[in-house]
Amino acid sequence: MFRERLASSLRSREMNRSDLARAAGLDRSTVSQLLSDEAPRLPNGQALAAIAGSLGVSSDWLLGLSAHRGIAAEILDQAVQVAETDRNPVDEHLLAWYRESNGAKIRHVPANLPDVLKTEEVLTFEYSGETVRTAGQAITDTRDQRALLHRPETDMEIAFSRETLILFAHGEGMWRDVPAASRKAQLLHMGDMLSALYPSLRVHLFGASDRYSAPFTVFGQKRAAIYIGQRYLAFSATGHVQLFIRHFDDLVRHALVRSHEAGDFARSLADGL
Repeated sequence: MFRERLASSLRSREMNRSDLARAAGLDRSTVSQLLSDEAPRLPNGQALAAIAGSLGVSSDWLLGLSAHRGIAAEILDQAVQVAETDRNPVDEHLLAWYRESNGAKIRHVPANLPDVLKTEEVLTFEYSGETVRTAGQAITDTRDQRALLHRPETDMEIAFSRETLILFAHGEGMWRDVPAASRKAQLLHMGDMLSALYPSLRVHLFGASDRYSAPFTVFGQKRAAIYIGQRYLAFSATGHVQLFIRHFDDLVRHALVRSHEAGDFARSLADGL
């Protein structure tokens, strides 16, 4: 693998053996031996570092110890990115990540209630004071995400706290100015959507006193993104993505309201209004 990756790096850099020898401060015969099919050998640590630096790749990648080709700083830059939320009618980052993971499971923890399950009236209320995205833009965004939910290959799980839904039903916190009729319509709308889309869409409600989570989304096995307010912190390294998946699965395991119960639970809250 070292020999193959060394040869591949030379081709991609359009370098020959002499070029590498000069750049790495090695004898041309040493480079030839490293590329030889007949007597394969590995360089010592100093030579390996010089070769990797000359080619702009990581030593671990050359040795087959890493799938990331770049040097450490470049790997970190590729694996962790900051994505600004768009000021366009649709958040293109989210839609692009949804499309990228088409057919794979989406795991989502919203900041409060899932936008994709909100009525337009509630979206208008929540986004009325936004300076980054208007209510109309949020509604357009939500319609596009909702269209993705109706695709036959969709597999989406959402987890948030049971207390968040109860606070909404009671008109407390940020929803204290939402009329009871609007809250009831929202709960019935959510219950109907969860029943209609189950099992493609599954919602789990965990206990806020037992579990906590920042808002994030995992797009299949490829990407995880934390929403930190007006921007996303996106991770693409496999280890990072798996960490988010394990955290989400822990929320699901400790859910107080299971996915097949969530629709009825929302409707039961509506009955009290």
